[in-house]
Amino acid sequence: MKIAIIGAHRVGKTTLAEKLQESLPDYDYRPEPYYDLEETGYVFSEIPNVDDYLEQLEYSFEQILKSGNNVIFDRCPIDILAYIQAMNDSENIQTLYHNVQNVITEIDLLVFVPIENPDLISCPESELPELRSDVNDILNEWVWDFGIETIEVRGTLLSRRDQVLNKILKE
Repeated sequence: MKIAIIGAHRVGKTTLAEKLQESLPDYDYRPEPYYDLEETGYVFSEIPNVDDYLEQLEYSFEQILKSGNNVIFDRCPIDILAYIQAMNDSENIQTLYHNVQNVITEIDLLVFVPIENPDLISCPESELPELRSDVNDILNEWVWDFGIETIEVRGTLLSRRDQVLNKILKE
């Protein structure tokens, strides 16, 4: 099964993905495209820009298309596209959206980690809280539109992990 953890920054995606991988030792973990690209020498802007997200989007496509089964992805094209939309609302993203739709069919389960109220993981001003909120809103609208099995998880880390594991065990 290919599982993608999606959400805005600072909602606990990476922590959840790592905890799931501990519980599912036969699964590979794929970190955010940002970190893999950074390791290969890609230099990101100090403040993220659309070009940075486009690079991550292409890398995310490659990650998904080249992966085998039993993979946990920390981010996927859907949330990267949400960042592009949030940063440049005037840009026509229809072609990108269509490309995401085509690639995302490879994913078996989307796990949406929204910003909770009260916010469990605060976002300091230096980490772009408005962008975070905008991305969360976009994802909340989009996540159900891709025809992929999707769950929204809330609560503590262990509660979130258990929600995902329960969903997987029912499959």
